[in-house]
Amino acid sequence: MEINWVVIGVVVLLIVILVVLTIRKNLKEKKKLENLLNNDFKKAEKDRVDAEDSANEK
Repeated sequence: MEINWVVIGVVVLLIVILVVLTIRKNLKEKKKLENLLNNDFKKAEKDRVDAEDSANEK
């Protein structure tokens, strides 16, 4: 039984390329999601003013 190194090499190369592309796409989507979540929130207005909360100043 002879090992066909060319076929094994091509398969390994394709797997490596697939993994690299998947990681790059995942990183791009992660950045998009992070930007969306950081910029897509609505700040809740406090109706009740707490005198002891110094961050509540307007």
